[in-house]
Amino acid sequence: MEGYVDFIQYLGPDMSIKIIMCLEDPADLVRVSTVSSSWRQFVIANGLCKQLCLRMFPEISSVAPVIEAMIEPIEARSKNSIEQLSLMRDHRVYAFLVRGLSSSITSDCIMKAIGASSTDNYPEESIRNTLERGDRVEHRASYWSSKGASNPAVPEILVYKLIANLCVITEIHLQPFQAFFQFGFPIYSAKAVRFRMGHPKFQMDFNGDPRNDSESAFSNDKFIWTYTSPEFPMAQEKKLQKFELPEPVLCIGGILQIELLGRVQRQAMDGLYYICISHVQVVGRPLSPTFDVEMLDNSSGKCALKYYPEAEHNSLCPSKSGGEASSSPSHLRFLTASIRGWLLGGGPVGIPEHNVSSEDIHG
Repeated sequence: MEGYVDFIQYLGPDMSIKIIMCLEDPADLVRVSTVSSSWRQFVIANGLCKQLCLRMFPEISSVAPVIEAMIEPIEARSKNSIEQLSLMRDHRVYAFLVRGLSSSITSDCIMKAIGASSTDNYPEESIRNTLERGDRVEHRASYWSSKGASNPAVPEILVYKLIANLCVITEIHLQPFQAFFQFGFPIYSAKAVRFRMGHPKFQMDFNGDPRNDSESAFSNDKFIWTYTSPEFPMAQEKKLQKFELPEPVLCIGGILQIELLGRVQRQAMDGLYYICISHVQVVGRPLSPTFDVEMLDNSSGKCALKYYPEAEHNSLCPSKSGGEASSSPSHLRFLTASIRGWLLGGGPVGIPEHNVSSEDIHG
């Protein structure tokens, strides 16, 4: 077209990649790939969707090469065509994955309580009680309690299984328990809390009884943690305390560890320090059934990302309102305007404005 310039050809691949990767919305990157066949090939050949995933969620780097589990293996006559088909497959998988990772997050992601480093009175004070939303169930107190300790620095650990092996987590909520049946109504909170996410280093049975009074059963050498949060101070207050993670976290393996650091409340009757939690909630979004992770080697943490394309429309496609594919403002127009004012004294760059659909990703 007369007066139009293809800035990818004009600037070369290195500078073009730097410019395109300034985009922050995954939908914009998909729009870039729909400008023309040459732009689509440029995005695919340079793995830009995968690069965006790695930048937004560094935890994705621990995932081994993509496996499209429900699609027949790639067959082609030449090595070059196999490589091209592999690149196209990875582009499609990571395009849907990055959309899923960055979509709205609203679900409670805990599936079950696995166990605690100690329990004072089982089953009355089991970790299972923390799945209840209130501190009373059928007129009885509902909470988990640690064993007592004379040293207030002794930590406690709670371990939970999430509803999927791949979840994006943004917040974790905890409510300390206030003992309304004790004099003074003491609140048995911790001083601070820290969160870890990952998967078991060895095969573990999570279907049994959650009682476990051995801290070594949940020690860090039993797990591979792909994420560890900073410490958050915990208030000695009877309220649901919300701990927002610095960035959304991709939990690979579906295991959450809550480390309760330090004790603040001594029980009057025995003079020992306790931690009691009435409710735990994990705010996030599962990526199943479109994506799952298979542990290839638990001890090393090597795993494979499994992709089920027949489920992508039900799981990862964001809801549309008013014909828009994303509620966040697009940066593509700003990028277009910036290039228009820079290249060749203002020569316009031809970029169509349209909504992104799953057909755009599939090509």
